Amino acid sequence: MKTIEIKHLWKEYGDNIVLEDLNLSVKAGEFVTLVGTSGCGKTTFLKLLLGIETVTRGKILLDDEPLVDEPDATRGIVFQRYSSFPHLNVVENVMLGEEFESSPLFGRSFGKKRQAIRERAIKILKRVGLGDAIDKYPSELSGGMQQRLAIAQALIKNPSILLLDEPFGALDPGIRADMHELILDIWKETKLTIFMITHDLKEGFHLGTRLLVFDKRRHDPDQPNRYGATITYDIPVEKTDNETLDEITGSMSNKKQEATL
Repeated sequence: MKTIEIKHLWKEYGDNIVLEDLNLSVKAGEFVTLVGTSGCGKTTFLKLLLGIETVTRGKILLDDEPLVDEPDATRGIVFQRYSSFPHLNVVENVMLGEEFESSPLFGRSFGKKRQAIRERAIKILKRVGLGDAIDKYPSELSGGMQQRLAIAQALIKNPSILLLDEPFGALDPGIRADMHELILDIWKETKLTIFMITHDLKEGFHLGTRLLVFDKRRHDPDQPNRYGATITYDIPVEKTDNETLDEITGSMSNKKQEATL
């Protein structure tokens, strides 16, 4: 399991400052939800944790060691948009990550090794509720089933950190509730450290043990990219009172209104 330390983190693209001076400590096994208005740097932050973006200034440490600047098996990710390969069936999609590791040249294993990977993939698919769909193709799956497939793809490498980028935003309310139950069951069973972006404040409080609000503390109307977002609230969910919730909700509503002007 990985303890994560963020120390004076900045992310800039030329003159555009996206994130500024983030400081954060996350213990192994926490479920951290991230909220904030569109464009405030939440997805950029997730990409930094994944290793597909590099820090401009500051540090990200995993168990006191610098984060590797490329994705590895310790970190799995699920996006809102599905990431399956249409020409592969469900079980083949889940097997792919393991097969590429065992055979980078061919992207396919053989014999007993392939059978072992297949058995592991089927076990994970049963865990996410797709045990009866292993031979189907992505085009035959509903939205909820495709997102279950994406979760299985992320879990095949047995990560210690799971990154979720608005994974349930496109789902109907009923299916979304089922996915909430699934991800909570997986979290409790595996003790994963989870970071999840959501635009739904209620979802953030329902799922997370801790909620982070991303926002800009400083604004310059003449130079809107001059200042970046930081973590303006870091709230243990069980200690949240109604006054704090109303304050966060009001702040986010104001930001949305400003964005439409």
